Amino acid sequence: QVQLMESEGGLVQAGGSLSLSCAASGSLFSIITMGWYRQAPGKERELVARVTRGHTTDYADSVKGRFTIAKDNAMNTVYLQMNSLSPEDTAVYYCHADIIPTMYSTRSEAYWGQGTQVTVSS
Repeated sequence: QVQLMESEGGLVQAGGSLSLSCAASGSLFSIITMGWYRQAPGKERELVARVTRGHTTDYADSVKGRFTIAKDNAMNTVYLQMNSLSPEDTAVYYCHADIIPTMYSTRSEAYWGQGTQVTVSS
């Protein structure tokens, strides 16, 4: 069983910064990718950023240059530093991970955190 424990989001003014973290625990034979998605009211869930075990990163165009994702492989934790936040970044942010749970697993499985609210006021 795998659990993703997210840090709390919060309320921040436009132009401000906020950081999120997500720690994976449980059956973690191999973590393929970890990252963050977000879902704003009335919109579909979208990728924000993700990082592979080899530290290759991928960002949504809307956050490039403002958000930075990093992963501590030893701690199985991913961090998202969000700078220059705007009201358009307001959403529920979900941690996501692709994990091979055990050495007997034939494929990776996708896991989600419970979500944390990030609100940016104008």
